[in-house]
Amino acid sequence: MAWQLAIGVVGGLALVWAALVAALYVAGRRTGDPTTWQDLLRLLPDVIRLLRRLAADPTLPRGVRVRLWLLLGYLLLPVDLVPDFIPVVGYADDAIVVALVLRSVTRRAGPEALDRHWPGTSSGLLVVRRLGRI
Repeated sequence: MAWQLAIGVVGGLALVWAALVAALYVAGRRTGDPTTWQDLLRLLPDVIRLLRRLAADPTLPRGVRVRLWLLLGYLLLPVDLVPDFIPVVGYADDAIVVALVLRSVTRRAGPEALDRHWPGTSSGLLVVRRLGRI
């Protein structure tokens, strides 16, 4: 049972990461942004560190931290909206929930908090701001 949970969490994160990389690549080609593949591949670890730092920051509104903890709980629970054993669609619900929470958290936290907690490159921060429409 524990291995299924681990596979579900890793699979959901991998799907979100792949979708994020593809979306950023397409958006960069449209706008002529010089985002490199290295920046895109590094984005997931930077976003995970950003979320960990935002969740631990007591100066942010409580709603930001609550959303992040609820997201972690949702990803860790074995019960999903669509079961993970269904190929592609099973992980898609996790990807959609993660994307919506990330967008909500980045918008609610604000640009100052993102600047303060962002561990990556400035181009990566620009991408996160663009995705959150900040």
